[in-house]
Amino acid sequence: MAARGAMKAIFSRLLGGVIPSIAVIVVLALLPIIGVPRVWLLYLFLFFLYLSMANMWNLLAGYSGLISLCPAAFIGLAGYTMTVMTWLGIPYYVGIISGSIVSALFAMLMSIPVFRLKGIYFAIGTLVVPEILRFVFLLWKPVGGAIYGRGAGYTVKGVAEVSQSQIYWSALAIGIGSIFLIRYILRSKLGRGLAAIRDNDGTAASCGINVFNLKLFSFVIAGFVTGMAGTIFYIYSGYIEPNSAFSLQWLITIMLATVIGGEGTEEGPIVGTIIVVFLYFFLAGYAEISLIIQGIILVGIMLLAPQGIMGFVRKTRPYQSLLKFVT
Repeated sequence: MAARGAMKAIFSRLLGGVIPSIAVIVVLALLPIIGVPRVWLLYLFLFFLYLSMANMWNLLAGYSGLISLCPAAFIGLAGYTMTVMTWLGIPYYVGIISGSIVSALFAMLMSIPVFRLKGIYFAIGTLVVPEILRFVFLLWKPVGGAIYGRGAGYTVKGVAEVSQSQIYWSALAIGIGSIFLIRYILRSKLGRGLAAIRDNDGTAASCGINVFNLKLFSFVIAGFVTGMAGTIFYIYSGYIEPNSAFSLQWLITIMLATVIGGEGTEEGPIVGTIIVVFLYFFLAGYAEISLIIQGIILVGIMLLAPQGIMGFVRKTRPYQSLLKFVT
């Protein structure tokens, strides 16, 4: 009877989660091959990139209690690392990994001063970092001769032959990978430790949890994945310059996706990113005031539904009934 019950549980898990997930991934991977419209691939490309970034911000803000406002620093540094390496004759795919590592190392270095700050002071401390980097890169020309002028903008070399399908598959890989990474972390000892730190880091420390190490680990992971997403974006864009690489727009987009969907929930970034991609194209005709509109939406959601869409849905009776049925 015990063996039969175990087999039934395994079969139920496969049928209820693993098999449908694999089927969805396969279908998404086949979309470029079956010839779907190119604009669909663009929508999905941005969705997967923003999703990976939102998942990492959710890991920090939603599960670790770190309101980090510096994702643009990771994106810009990784993008510039990859781009400069292509100017030095190094293939872009090597630059993807190198840029991600540089972002992770920068996160580790940055943790030394900013982890001494707490709450709003930590948020402000991280907010100024992308602006400092933007100023540095406006004055510094990494390759191409002596230091001069303003605005170190570069085309990404060696990516002209990269097909849209290859770029799409790269974004799909990092988007799906970020989902599985979050699921693994939250179900591990690390995830339980982060939850304790988020609730009360003083209590967590008194229980023997190494608060600094867990925060550092999540910060470095977020830097690595966010940086990798940034390199893939700039392979698609083909050009990088300081004002966009270290722009506040990255932060607003990622925060919108997480807050709208539901901070501290696994499904929240997915739902929020769908809405953000829609807003991205809807507000394309309002470029001059798009940041203002997005800011108003962000503040409105935080006031009207502080737990986001999924936070609200989870409290409804149909969701609770569905959850009981699945489990």
